Amino acid sequence: MTANDNVVVREKSTFRREFAVIPPWAFVVAVLIFVCATVFFGVVFWPHKAAEAPPVPFQLLLTIVFATLLSFWVLMVGYVNRDAGRRGMSRTLWTLIVIFVPNAIGFILYFILRTPLQIACPQCQTVVNREINYCPTCGYSFYPTCPHCKSHIRPGDVFCGKCGQRVAAEHSPTTGV
Repeated sequence: MTANDNVVVREKSTFRREFAVIPPWAFVVAVLIFVCATVFFGVVFWPHKAAEAPPVPFQLLLTIVFATLLSFWVLMVGYVNRDAGRRGMSRTLWTLIVIFVPNAIGFILYFILRTPLQIACPQCQTVVNREINYCPTCGYSFYPTCPHCKSHIRPGDVFCGKCGQRVAAEHSPTTGV
């Protein structure tokens, strides 16, 4: 397996994890909308006079494309609803924004402005933002730091890259992530 194969495998697993975020109700609504849109276009929308109607293959193609896009939109609304909750954002607010802001601008805003995923502190299980260095409840260090200047160090470093002090093995902080 090459390095490129590893990237493809990692991308697939990330896609599966993100796809699993979509709630079951969104799948049910998407299927219902697909069926209803297909029936609406097939029975109500297209004129039944042969002279006025476009060719049947074009009718089928347009019907399936429209129903698929509408179903995909419902799945994306479900994704934003669940993803906003797991990121500590207002689920109701972002769901309403993606529903009512037209031309997919609500989705674009969500993906630009969303906060990073939250993690649980391994020591006290407090849910915290992934960007912080220390747990606000118990003081657990999420990343190794120099015991002298508190700047980030890599695991296994002998000296701090910022202050030059020796990082003793007994002072090496535990890493949580």
